[in-house]
Amino acid sequence: MKHTKHTKHTKHSLDVAALLDDSAPPFALLRRRTPGLDHDTVEVLTGPVHEAQRLADLPLGDLPTLALVPFRQIRERGFDVRDDGTPLSVLAAERAYAVPLAEALAALPDHAVRVEGGGFDVPDEQYAATVERVIEDEIGRGEGANFVIRRTYEGSIPGFGRADALALFRRLLVAERGAYWTYVVHTGERTLVGASPEVHVRMTGGTVVMNPISGTYRYPAGGPTAESLLAFLGDRKETEELSMVVDEELKMMCTVADRGGVVVGPRLKEMSHLAHTEYELRGRSTLDAREVLRETMFAATVTGSPVQNACRVIERYESGGRGYYAGALALLGRDAEGAQTLDSPILIRTADISPDGTLRVPVGATLVRHSDPAGEVAETHAKAAGVLAALGVRPAAPRPAAGTARLGDDPRVQAALADRRRDLAPFWLRMQDRPAAAEGHALVIDAEDTFTAMLAHVLRVCGLDVTVRRYDDPGLRAAALAWTGPVVLGPGPGNPADPADPRMRLLRALARDLLATHRGGILGVCLGHELLAAELGLPLVRKAEPAQGAQVPVDLFGAREVVGFYNTYTARCDDAAAARLAAAGVEVSRDPATYEVHALRSTAGATGTTGSTGGFAGVQFHPESVLTLRGADLVRGLLASMRPVPTGPGH
Repeated sequence: MKHTKHTKHTKHSLDVAALLDDSAPPFALLRRRTPGLDHDTVEVLTGPVHEAQRLADLPLGDLPTLALVPFRQIRERGFDVRDDGTPLSVLAAERAYAVPLAEALAALPDHAVRVEGGGFDVPDEQYAATVERVIEDEIGRGEGANFVIRRTYEGSIPGFGRADALALFRRLLVAERGAYWTYVVHTGERTLVGASPEVHVRMTGGTVVMNPISGTYRYPAGGPTAESLLAFLGDRKETEELSMVVDEELKMMCTVADRGGVVVGPRLKEMSHLAHTEYELRGRSTLDAREVLRETMFAATVTGSPVQNACRVIERYESGGRGYYAGALALLGRDAEGAQTLDSPILIRTADISPDGTLRVPVGATLVRHSDPAGEVAETHAKAAGVLAALGVRPAAPRPAAGTARLGDDPRVQAALADRRRDLAPFWLRMQDRPAAAEGHALVIDAEDTFTAMLAHVLRVCGLDVTVRRYDDPGLRAAALAWTGPVVLGPGPGNPADPADPRMRLLRALARDLLATHRGGILGVCLGHELLAAELGLPLVRKAEPAQGAQVPVDLFGAREVVGFYNTYTARCDDAAAARLAAAGVEVSRDPATYEVHALRSTAGATGTTGSTGGFAGVQFHPESVLTLRGADLVRGLLASMRPVPTGPGH
């Protein structure tokens, strides 16, 4: 079948009267800053809205489909989520056309919208206390590296109608620069009006793009300056926050892309009330666009990492469901050649308005180990500012004078961004080719952290076929013990020394059995390393300060390496334990001051400690992380130090 370009590519006049007619069908108006599109146009979609149960049910035809994907849809990935009943709504366009931006601005209503009874559901003091609890009780107990906790500005708009929705959209078009999508979507049951800065996922011609944005530069009262921006760019907390979400979204990219992902950037995204630092991730995929959408629910920038456990933390700290907040809009269609297309922004910086005028503007801050509670409170205010200014709740930001240079163009800012790029592993800065033929088959055990997707990609580039299985898959233990190639015990959240945790009990027993019998080589990463260390008789202790997302130089078996840690717990090895292990053929790399173990490995022919005739190694850091500069080389070396990898397909 020959496909033709959508009618949305033809310029039309905006029929505002038709949009305002309550008997007219639902509509969406979109200004997208998608590469390859005319940014000075507004796309108009009209058509019926229906509800779908699964992303796989979304229609994909010649005219575009716009899906409103609620946060609860993440249950499709098997994650825990509070089910608030928010529907997966689908606008299947019967008409789609484009209007020049200037004409749209001239035609749209231009009046103020009045908000009554507005305020945040969680007061500033309470939100600050929540920040402290998350740092201490979640990050401080190994539940993850970062978490996004929501608070919501609530109010009402008396007499709210379609004209108000269009007026709010117009105000955002005029005032909120730098948005990826600016939009109004009216389904009949609710209205979403927003200006999202962030790509969730985009796919065209088989190329997949994600856009992790993290780190927030709040403009000072006197306006942004290059000096204050440079101070922000040099802030360790802000740098680590962005690196962590890059790692988390690379996990998703390595799941959906055939050859892993490539990191582009960093860049500065300047908006009306704040600026963000961002990267772009690119890969190539043969998956259906709806499958790509499913496997990327949802960005770490709105959940935390690892995402599965972040969903549990969100349930513990947030009241009620998230609705559409942190979900996504998803525009699906086909290009002129018939290939699938997907363009999806994250649903943030958005007003969610019910037919009776009930208003919700949810926002969240990314909480990390260095978070300052007062700073995170201020960040939520800054993130809500663009939408609240459109609503008239707070003053609009002053427009830059014509000809004013962007701060991101300042050579000093460009140099600071380039410095950040030099801190990333070169492995992830270019596409990696796999060897033509595999030299073995590795089994990677996922302990609820999809860093294993990145590990799998690194192992494939190292010349192995790879199978990834969850720790609780039926039959995993038998398969692991019978495996003839390397077994990788992967990372995961939680306290490895907690005997009450059934996941830890299962993984600890598996590590014990593998050390006793496995002949094909064992590699432990982070949690997997801690389990191996415990079986070698080393105590596991809570670190004085969590090292979640920390890039640190260490002495690794006599060589200086810059590596990325994501751990709250660690094995400790004093001089007596080091001597005992050395006598048994185990070499330990440790911090000389704290005795914290960075890595361990069996020496050639070592059997005295475990009875295993194969080699083993463990690393507390993440060799697959963008923070570990020579991670792939370290993995190759550790594999080579073990028993030679058998050829053949494995099991």
